[in-house]
Amino acid sequence: MASEGVLLGMGNPLLDISAVVDDAFLTKYDIKLNNAILAEEKHFPMYDELASKGNVEYIAGGATQNSIRVAQWMLQTPGATSYIGCIGKDKFGEEMKKNAQAAGVNAHYCEDEAAPTGTCAVCVVGGERSLVANLSAANCYKTEHLKRPENFALVEKAKYIYIAGFFLTVSPESIQLVAEHAAANNKVFLMNLSAPFICEFFHDAQEKVLPYVDYIFGNETEARIFAKVRGWETENVEEIALKISQLPLASGKQKRIAVITQGADPVVVAEDGQVKTFPVILLPKEKLVDTNGAGDAFVGGFLSQLVQQKGIEDCVKAGCYAANVIIQRSGCTYPEKPDFN
Repeated sequence: MASEGVLLGMGNPLLDISAVVDDAFLTKYDIKLNNAILAEEKHFPMYDELASKGNVEYIAGGATQNSIRVAQWMLQTPGATSYIGCIGKDKFGEEMKKNAQAAGVNAHYCEDEAAPTGTCAVCVVGGERSLVANLSAANCYKTEHLKRPENFALVEKAKYIYIAGFFLTVSPESIQLVAEHAAANNKVFLMNLSAPFICEFFHDAQEKVLPYVDYIFGNETEARIFAKVRGWETENVEEIALKISQLPLASGKQKRIAVITQGADPVVVAEDGQVKTFPVILLPKEKLVDTNGAGDAFVGGFLSQLVQQKGIEDCVKAGCYAANVIIQRSGCTYPEKPDFN
């Protein structure tokens, strides 16, 4: 049984605007499948174009929020999880609040007066997805909100804190504050590499927080970019995971565990100078709806067992179970109850 508020997530709450598109659409907007980027001006018309498609769906998203919602679903204990991020005072923001409440997540949103709630274009071709995020209000998160007693109480209550790498572009000082709190209070701090562009262009912010990270998640593409940026002469995911786990630690931190997913290939876990691999649950191609949220769901499943102090094997199994459920549905959504034991 998970205690109340045991897990806290902090990140960019985004409303996913998801639709099936074609290759011409990808070419038109110069986007690639299995990638995540921040929107530039050339991408702005994309949101209306997606919204006009007959198959468009609006789903509460944002990487960290997805992981927290999935962990909450797996735990089935109302209020076991909390979430912090910034939304706008608008219809999408209201949707987000309703969604978090329905999911059983205790969300403390900062509400920006001026900026609209952030959105993420989810462009699906053959079950694979390309993400283009327009952060808007999510980009306005300020440390002042975090420092307010009613919000910092969530940090103090949590024993596990998860933040996707995407938040490094928004509020590295909030991340640092929480990371240092975790180190000083013997709490578990977890992060995600999140996207190639984070590893490439936010290297310094990432580097600063890594010593505080007990568990680092990522996929094989991100891991390879992470290695390339650091001049590690290898493409081997197991070697890279090992090297990431052995990067320097902040004082008071015992060790780091690196967990790298590889789509349908085995999950790689590096811990204590050893690498283990765990097979995933394979899914026939015709059952794949879309991969949007698969990595987030993996983390959510993993966290649901970690906060109950289960071993790494159980954590990975739960992660694989959650990811398998999510890829058979549109976006990061799930049935009423999990069927995991």
